[in-house]
Amino acid sequence: MSETDFTWRDAERTIVFRAAAMADVMELLAQHGWGEYELLTTQSGLAQGPIELADRAASLHLVPPGPVTETAAALIDSVAGERLVALGGGRVIDTAKAIAAVRGGAVAALPTTLSGAELTRIHRLPEGHDAPGLVRPRLVVADPAAMTSLPERRLRASAMNALAHGIEALYVPSSHPVATLAALRGAELIAGALDHGLDDATRVELSLGSLLCAYALDATGFALHHVVSQTLVRTMNLPHAETNAALLPHTVEAMSGRAPRELAELARALGTRPAMIGERLEDLMGGRRTLTELDADEGLLDDALDAMLAREQLANTPDPPGRDELEAIVRAAW
Repeated sequence: MSETDFTWRDAERTIVFRAAAMADVMELLAQHGWGEYELLTTQSGLAQGPIELADRAASLHLVPPGPVTETAAALIDSVAGERLVALGGGRVIDTAKAIAAVRGGAVAALPTTLSGAELTRIHRLPEGHDAPGLVRPRLVVADPAAMTSLPERRLRASAMNALAHGIEALYVPSSHPVATLAALRGAELIAGALDHGLDDATRVELSLGSLLCAYALDATGFALHHVVSQTLVRTMNLPHAETNAALLPHTVEAMSGRAPRELAELARALGTRPAMIGERLEDLMGGRRTLTELDADEGLLDDALDAMLAREQLANTPDPPGRDELEAIVRAAW
């Protein structure tokens, strides 16, 4: 099996990873039970798939802006939910997962960013709805050209979001050797790709690194970084990837005394020393990112801190931080 061209069957899901996979997507969908489907995407997402993908869909649903709880609630009454194809970034894929969870359906994910949503059973539910469980896509068609289609500055932020998935998998209590190996190899690939410039070869490495880090997160869970970043995104209506990028050097710094062995392994994967991880991350993302440039509303910080402390996943952090430390982490990113 090649690192750059493979089909991986893992329990109920199939992951197809190769260059130009999007050109074969209609055949792949038919082979894996999506002969009839509903398509969820956005106007920009439509440009990443073949024309036939929309033409042959039983129905086309454009995912509106907003948090997944709202987008899924807005669409759920018009979507049957038995076989959904999600073409887009994390918000589109998570919207499909949320609807499928309520409707009892299945999702095929065609990612157009490095969000990792295509590999995880992590998502919210439509507002006003319950579900017996969460959904992980059963089919993933991962085409590196589509996954890295964002403009470079946004793509580097998306890569930091992907890297954060792997970093958290290193130190949560449920971490295990398989997840650790995936996370460290993913981090190595992401860093190497961003170091050497974005061409066809490095885009493949970047995409594979993202998949490996997402696999590690799904296999373990999340803690401090995602509690802080997700909460700020939801409370202050901030962009997901860019918020992750702004916070990541500071959440890693907060973990330096809590998980020194794990961060030493991370430093080796990134090609740096443990004390220099923050600077290394800022270099990889193309310079320091801040919450100020995202127009974060400081007036909502108290509400965000309350919400962070209420998140049960915070307990997955070794020696969970209190309110003062959480505030210091956020302010360091301002």
